[in-house]
Amino acid sequence: MSQAMDSRSPLELAYHQAAGVRNRYEEELRKKANVLGVGVGMKMREGKPTGEVAIVVLVKEKVPSDQLMPDDVVPDEIEGIPVDVHVIGDLSAYS
Repeated sequence: MSQAMDSRSPLELAYHQAAGVRNRYEEELRKKANVLGVGVGMKMREGKPTGEVAIVVLVKEKVPSDQLMPDDVVPDEIEGIPVDVHVIGDLSAYS
């Protein structure tokens, strides 16, 4: 279906586009140091949503780019979709 005939809102279309990009790059992103997960959500700035859809990379801790191996640096954007890194710390299973 063409975008002209698509009845979805611009936000829904942005999520759909970002989800496709996430699906193509998730495996590559999950191989990077500290990365625990990859999803799609709203880009955050100073703890508040910007209204912009982003690929969200969940990490144990943020590490300055200059302290990472080049292959472990998370890009600022992928295929024009912004990438937002969120620190979630260590994950533990509860029973």
